[in-house]
Amino acid sequence: MSVAFDTGKFVISLDFELFWGVRDKRTIENYGTNILGVQLAIPAMLSLFEKYGVKGTFSTVGFLFAKNKEELLASCPEMKPLYHEANLSPYNSFDAVGNNEQDDPYHFGYSLLQQIKENNNHEIGTHTFCHYYCLEPGQTPEAFRQDLLAAKKIAATRGIIVRSLVFPRNQFNEEYLSVCREVGIDSYRGNPTSWLYAGRNKNDESLLRRAFRFVDTYLNLTGHHCHTKEYVMSSLLLNIAASRFLRPFSHKLAILDGLRLRRIKRAMLHAAKQKKLFHLWWHPHNFGVNLQQNINFLEKILQYFQQLQRDYQFSSITMSGLNDEISQKG
Repeated sequence: MSVAFDTGKFVISLDFELFWGVRDKRTIENYGTNILGVQLAIPAMLSLFEKYGVKGTFSTVGFLFAKNKEELLASCPEMKPLYHEANLSPYNSFDAVGNNEQDDPYHFGYSLLQQIKENNNHEIGTHTFCHYYCLEPGQTPEAFRQDLLAAKKIAATRGIIVRSLVFPRNQFNEEYLSVCREVGIDSYRGNPTSWLYAGRNKNDESLLRRAFRFVDTYLNLTGHHCHTKEYVMSSLLLNIAASRFLRPFSHKLAILDGLRLRRIKRAMLHAAKQKKLFHLWWHPHNFGVNLQQNINFLEKILQYFQQLQRDYQFSSITMSGLNDEISQKG
């Protein structure tokens, strides 16, 4: 088994979830502006990706494939997650959901999905059907399987074959990889290899870990988290593991943006030189406010990608694209 790739690989994945991804932690009153901002953020990101020849994997909550509430309800699996904490299940909040995207852009985003689909460079993967939490008490492998089948089914109605998975809240559950393979998922985004980033459920997360992750955004506490081909292939499915979360712009922290950019660029350089994988991820709603500042920061990253592409043949690829490349080349 080869340890290195033929060239360094640059993967971008986006957790496309709208309000479904934050509904148990936020309210529309205190976070709705971020969600509405996705209507502008996704076109801006797609334009920037095209400008710099970069491919993205949009890991999409299955609910967002529905054009209206009627279709959403009809697409739900019979078996739903029975979390011990009822508020974690989005099925318990359907009464608050509107009829369609025009009526309720917090919960529907089919027009945005169409914009992504129109660009053949990008991949549409799954973020599960209902933003399923794989480590919360009460969830089961069978409920997870039914959720993934529902996600694949509604995607297929749009002519999309879903092959890659991003675990919501990064709640990676190794026991569920066999379920993923059974339903036709061949790659997933694993977590960086540090105790700071290991998957935890809501109650097991700690303020200490959050604090260290925050510092790790600016200072190299845990390494570059760039991955060899051998590591990517060492799991039951391809583990196209995360390297770095692209923390959104903050006016209060703007003075530290030079450190934030340097942290990312140094890891990208390491991946390019050592022929490893660098995987950057974020949520579109992270760009929902301060859009121009976030786009400007992302553009600096993509400009550096082009420099590394010229100097080291650093290549942009989707999660499924990387799977296909490994399958062909071995």
